[in-house]
Amino acid sequence: MSNLSLKGTWNQIKGKAKQAYADLTDDDLMYEEGKEDELVGRLQKKTGKTRDEVVDWLNSL
Repeated sequence: MSNLSLKGTWNQIKGKAKQAYADLTDDDLMYEEGKEDELVGRLQKKTGKTRDEVVDWLNSL
């Protein structure tokens, strides 16, 4: 399972994610340190991607 590394660049990643998926809301993209699994779960539900696909996608932004 890939590691999710968002710390420090979350605002940039969030903007790019909204551009890629216009239906993502601020609530979908709410990130709290230590709650990465919840974020990935919300994005899985919205995008229809697997956990690994979501993690790889976020790490590539």
